[in-house]
Amino acid sequence: MILSRYDVTHQYGRIRLGAVVALLIFVATLALAWWIITQPPRIERTPPPEPLPSVVDVVTVSASAQAPNLYGFGRVEAEQETMLASRVAGQLERFADGVVPGQVVEQQAPVAYIDQADLQLALEDAEAQLANAQAQLALEQAEQQRARSEYESFGRQLSAERRALVLREPQLRQAQSQVTQARVARDQAALNVQRATLTAPWRAMVQERLIGAGSLLSQGTEVLHLVGVEQFWVRASLPAEWTEWLEPGSRVTLTSRGWPEDATRQGTLVSMLPSLEENGLQAQLLIAVNDPLALETDGPALRLGDVLRASFQPAVQEQLISLPSAALRPGDVAWRVDEENRLRRTPVTLAFRGEDDALIRSGLEDGQQVVTAGLAQPREGQLVRIRRPNDTPAQAGDGPGDES
Repeated sequence: MILSRYDVTHQYGRIRLGAVVALLIFVATLALAWWIITQPPRIERTPPPEPLPSVVDVVTVSASAQAPNLYGFGRVEAEQETMLASRVAGQLERFADGVVPGQVVEQQAPVAYIDQADLQLALEDAEAQLANAQAQLALEQAEQQRARSEYESFGRQLSAERRALVLREPQLRQAQSQVTQARVARDQAALNVQRATLTAPWRAMVQERLIGAGSLLSQGTEVLHLVGVEQFWVRASLPAEWTEWLEPGSRVTLTSRGWPEDATRQGTLVSMLPSLEENGLQAQLLIAVNDPLALETDGPALRLGDVLRASFQPAVQEQLISLPSAALRPGDVAWRVDEENRLRRTPVTLAFRGEDDALIRSGLEDGQQVVTAGLAQPREGQLVRIRRPNDTPAQAGDGPGDES
């Protein structure tokens, strides 16, 4: 079939038009694709859902007359302690029976004996000197009687000074003073014989023998280390601000890790010392414990140097509200739940704050519910739900603001 020139031209024109249309569609597709790629996605913003109320633990507070539970640690020390020394020179002959470290000796009981041979000789010499002085006094008194008789027979009055010389009054006074000196020397020698037997000044335990038998002693040589057993002291430390709750005479309960379980001893607060502890700058208190070695009572014995835990029972009490210390936030702030189950920030005034408990003097009222747990970042007016005793974790539905 032979096409005319017109048909050929018309067909060629149709091909060119189709190519142009295809090119335009391709360019439009590319442009649309580029526009879609370069345009940010449009996300329809919707308001976030209302968060679930945080589940919190609360305590209902009420004021009552109470005082804080105070405790501290202290070291046991002796109330009476001495280095018993010899008051005379001589040789230590022996210690009394039973005078060994760890044994108790009664008051005025002999504890050591010093050789008395030299002391007895000194006593005999002093007694002889006294007898000689007394004899000299007797002779002088006889001489004075003779002089008085001669003066009276003389029949003349002399001046007071001359009369005293004629009657031998100075010689008589000298003889009397020599008797006094000899008696003092005799008494001192007798006292030295008594002091050759060393005795316990009070009921005590022998801590240590400082020398051995046979040692030569001079006056003041230490022989025994004694510790009184009637009472020990415990020097305890407490924060200075806690002492306002204490008064001398308060009862103190003492415990130790080295004692049997539940074993305690009772003490009495004697005084609060005026100086602070050297290292921790805490107040120092002195606690007295009677019969510390449990010689006459049941209970564990105190040992010198032991560290004890002292729990004080303050006599002073106030109308206060007790809270767990964990319920307080920095700045002495508590969070309470109002009638609409919303949080309210409440500043409080503390009377005492310990590791576990705090006592509130003001800021809270009876019947208010204070949050003790369950808040991570509380907000004023935040809606919360109070955990009930029978709630399970699944029922509680803890919200994102709860603490784990």
